[in-house]
Amino acid sequence: MKKLFVFLSFFIIHLFFAQNYHQYINPFIGTGGHGHTFPGAIVPFGMVQLSPDTRIDGSWDGCSGYHYSDSVIYGFSHTHLNGTGVSDYGDILLMPTFDVNTLHPKEYSSPFSHQNEKASAGYYKVHLDKYNIDVELTASKRIGFHRYTFNKDGKANIILDLNHRDQLLDSEIKIVDDKTILVYRKSEAWATNQQIWTKIEFNQPMIFDTYNNSVQDGLIIYPKKGKVQKGEQILAKVSLSFTGFDGANLNSSEIKNWDFEAVKKSAEKLWDKELSKIEVKSNDKDKLTVFYTALYHCFTQPNVVNDLDGKYMGMDKKIHTAENFEYYSVFSLWDTFRAYHPLMTLIDKKRTSDFINTFIKMDEQGGKLPVWELAANETECMIGYHSVSVIADAMAKGIEGFDYEKAFEASKNSAMLDIFGLKDYREKGFISIDDEHESVSKTLEYAYDDWCIAQMAKILGKTDDYNYFMTRSQSWKNLFDPETHLMRPKKNGAWLKPFDAREVNNNYTEGNSWQYSFFVPQDIEGLIKFHGGKENFEKKLDEMFSLPSATTGREQVDITGLIGQYAQGNEPSHHVAYLYNFVGKPEKTREKVYFILDNFYKNSPDGLIGNEDCGQMSAWYVLSSMGLYSVTPGKIGWETVTPYFDEVKVNFENGTSEKITKKTSAETLKNFGFERFDSDQNDKKDNNQIIPVPYFEYENAAFNDKMKVELKSLNPKDKIIYFLGGSPTKIAFAYKKPIVISKSVTINAFVLKGINKKSKTISATFYKRPNNWQLTLISKYNPQYSAGGDLGLIDGIYGSENWRKGDWQGYQSQDFEAVIDLKTTKQISEISSNYLQDSRSWVLFPTKVEYYVSANGKDFILLETRNIDVEPFDYEVRLQKITSKILPTETRFVKVKAYNFGKLPEGHQGFEGDAFIFVDEIEVK
Repeated sequence: MKKLFVFLSFFIIHLFFAQNYHQYINPFIGTGGHGHTFPGAIVPFGMVQLSPDTRIDGSWDGCSGYHYSDSVIYGFSHTHLNGTGVSDYGDILLMPTFDVNTLHPKEYSSPFSHQNEKASAGYYKVHLDKYNIDVELTASKRIGFHRYTFNKDGKANIILDLNHRDQLLDSEIKIVDDKTILVYRKSEAWATNQQIWTKIEFNQPMIFDTYNNSVQDGLIIYPKKGKVQKGEQILAKVSLSFTGFDGANLNSSEIKNWDFEAVKKSAEKLWDKELSKIEVKSNDKDKLTVFYTALYHCFTQPNVVNDLDGKYMGMDKKIHTAENFEYYSVFSLWDTFRAYHPLMTLIDKKRTSDFINTFIKMDEQGGKLPVWELAANETECMIGYHSVSVIADAMAKGIEGFDYEKAFEASKNSAMLDIFGLKDYREKGFISIDDEHESVSKTLEYAYDDWCIAQMAKILGKTDDYNYFMTRSQSWKNLFDPETHLMRPKKNGAWLKPFDAREVNNNYTEGNSWQYSFFVPQDIEGLIKFHGGKENFEKKLDEMFSLPSATTGREQVDITGLIGQYAQGNEPSHHVAYLYNFVGKPEKTREKVYFILDNFYKNSPDGLIGNEDCGQMSAWYVLSSMGLYSVTPGKIGWETVTPYFDEVKVNFENGTSEKITKKTSAETLKNFGFERFDSDQNDKKDNNQIIPVPYFEYENAAFNDKMKVELKSLNPKDKIIYFLGGSPTKIAFAYKKPIVISKSVTINAFVLKGINKKSKTISATFYKRPNNWQLTLISKYNPQYSAGGDLGLIDGIYGSENWRKGDWQGYQSQDFEAVIDLKTTKQISEISSNYLQDSRSWVLFPTKVEYYVSANGKDFILLETRNIDVEPFDYEVRLQKITSKILPTETRFVKVKAYNFGKLPEGHQGFEGDAFIFVDEIEVK
């Protein structure tokens, strides 16, 4: 009873007497640069994100619909994404105008000025210069509230455009009465099947005029009385639902009157209640603004998507009811598992359990835990199955309110699927370039996720599962290169060559080797040991931070905020500064963390150094400024740094609070906020250590006559066993010297220790070239897409639909041209070449292919031209073999020329970018 009294007292005090924290919120932070945030009206975790749209395309810096560099507003829509790297949302756009009778955005849009724009927590206001109209927006959890003030007399109207931004698949508009309409919209963008229902109510009678005799695209809405008078206001309430019209109607009861100011004040109180969970003291108002705006961004998404009665749209596209929890959407888990969700375990345990209950339902109704879920769609964006990190962290910290057994079974299910290289990862202990693109990143992140599942198994007393997943979590060792001490891709059993650790390519996810080589959060002690001890590990960290602050290879807009090769603007680096703590150098952690806090977070539109990514960028700031960071979510205990603020007070849900000051000991900070703390949570790894696989060294997978193949291991003293053929045989050999091969063959090998302890088996396949022809490339391929080198187009190895595995040669902004020397004059009857199209990745078929022959290699005769009808808006991955059957012809030289598509056309997501040609395997018969 006493505990209940304390809790109720705390709740009442903070509900009615919480300080005015919303005064520090600047919603414009991150709306410029590459932050991708939006400035509109929201409440914490609300279904509605009512905000202006200054972009109608899916451009990179327009992902949220708004960018501070813009000067035109197209309207105000009700759903937006907080700092993502892919565009979606922008549903149900309304735009007040004068005397506009078209649904063309360029016609009804209006210029605006930032001088006449204002945004605060739960409120947005702007003046539309073209129409002399002031627009004000506020919101409740499920309702967007508009107030339009017309500053002149005239024939006002309001545009409802359902074609806004993403592709409209279906729509319906029902006119209920002269103040009310119901609207349904189904669209496709990042989420391929997004549905939303709304109830739109006006405070005065209106005329709903269909456009082009159709109610599918939108409406032009007029006041029923005709003209408006100067100073008159029209108000609109837009109630959202993701389940149907009944849900939208029910949710409309959240705001029962037309008191705009009362709704605005209610939104501010909700923000004060949430923001008061962490109280920081500073005389620097900019620092307070950056901190509380960061916390504000943490409370922007995920979003509640169940109706007031608990109904929600499941992953199976059926309506379900959430019982005793709220169901959420928009889970950017590749980003948020790192800092955002650990922050939530500290200040919002109830929502953490609601998130996990949502995950469990997504598994039940969709077949697996969410990876990047959006509006009841699994986008499959990014990698890993990081829901398990959120679950393991919550279980380790004793958070209640969800079924631990169900959460574990769902986690295990996701880890045992045969998708995205998981089957190869399980069988071989790592993913090769031959198996799956982004192979290094996937291997490393799967290994961490498996450690998380092992922690759940340990808590539940499932010894066999614990041992199995702990063993899998050691898979990182199979990609650790003992020479460079970096995580390096393997292809056909060997380290990929050439290797540039700064190169951004398809072997890593939004990063390079430097940015991924420290991602072993589950076994940092093991990683240090593989480097040869703390001193060597510290030197490797120093090297990372001191390298040139530029990457090589593919330009990756996500990689920003570089300190050497550390990238604060993207998530894989976020834990790295704290690794100095593990080598006894906390002063270096402090130096790096404070530099980031001081330089990469500002009170300005470009105040975020990279994408906000649904709260992760801001959560890093919030935790780090408090002196805390979770390097290993799933393990109790924070890594620490000297707090950035003089005093931080955290008010917990149970009515208690704790303070942090610059004098708080590191040991106290490690334990901060946990009701139980296990200082000796180290896993007993001795029984789960893997033996890393051996690796091959050879000149090329394809050879002419003979070739030497060597086998090596991380430990030079290891005993390596090998056998020939595609499957195990009774004949195996102990490796003692290089193997000489003279025909196509597969070699399998493993490391043997003792009698029965061995590594996984690794294999490599070698191809004897079908001929001894010579290929001369007139064009120069992109080194990231080499297909194995200069002879890669005549080596007998064919590229597949997954071009990221490296078996295609890529030529950008140029035509492809190559000459084959058959070495002797031969009679030929057919020439062919193979091409790939993946328009989404800027790879298009050539517009035409020409085949030539020559007796001397200088004077070529054109045999045939094949024109190709290229469709740049066909986003399916396709292969095409272009064959020329000719009369028997005597020749020695054959030339192939393929013409590049050129600049990508308007409407393409890569508009004005330069197309690639991807070619592989030229055949002459």
